[in-house]
Amino acid sequence: MTPLLEAQAIAVSRRLERTDVQCGPGERIAVIGPNGAGKTSLLRALAGIELNEGNVTVEGEDVASAPPPRRMRLLGFLPATRALVWPISVRDVIALGLPLPDAGRVNELVDMLELGRFANRPVNSLSTGERSRVLFARALAARPRLLLLDEPLSNLDPYWVLETLRILRNVVSETRCAVLASLHNLEQIRDFDRVLLVAKGRVVANRTPQDIVASDALAEAFRIERAGDAWRIRPPGDRRSSP
Repeated sequence: MTPLLEAQAIAVSRRLERTDVQCGPGERIAVIGPNGAGKTSLLRALAGIELNEGNVTVEGEDVASAPPPRRMRLLGFLPATRALVWPISVRDVIALGLPLPDAGRVNELVDMLELGRFANRPVNSLSTGERSRVLFARALAARPRLLLLDEPLSNLDPYWVLETLRILRNVVSETRCAVLASLHNLEQIRDFDRVLLVAKGRVVANRTPQDIVASDALAEAFRIERAGDAWRIRPPGDRRSSP
């Protein structure tokens, strides 16, 4: 498979060591790791927000040198923060993700994310979960080839967790874009094709969801292990370096 994303990156924050990432068209990749491991730094480096060294290309195009309208077509970014302090409307926030005005596309996303009843309200008057959906719509707006989503399922109720995953499946199926999404809930990785485990500023495992769940790498990083259908804290005596 020809890579859609090819990157060698170091984050400005220095929470991320030099990291090589490749992602193919239509791939959905979950990024997991304990708090402070470097998940957000990885996504922000790939988005060019905290890229100190290295380069990021999407379908052979260098993201850093692309003009802003083209950059929107190459990648969409959903930040972990849902803080929006400007009193601008939901429709206008979504439109910020478009390289050119397109009221039809805004309306399509308003319908997709069920934002109609407050589409004209100031975005800073919405709940955190509602703002999450607005920012997700903005990330999708330009139909980018790469979606970088930092905790896209956080702050959502159970319906919207399932609906967001369904929307992602549909978008990937229709456009063959690639997705990298950081997650905290390990049960949600089963909806992805591949998992990057980040620990201490580097990718320590790159496996299928089935393989990563049972791996020593995951147990070492999170200090937990699978016990039947549940998780348990790994006994201190069982902790050892991953191969």
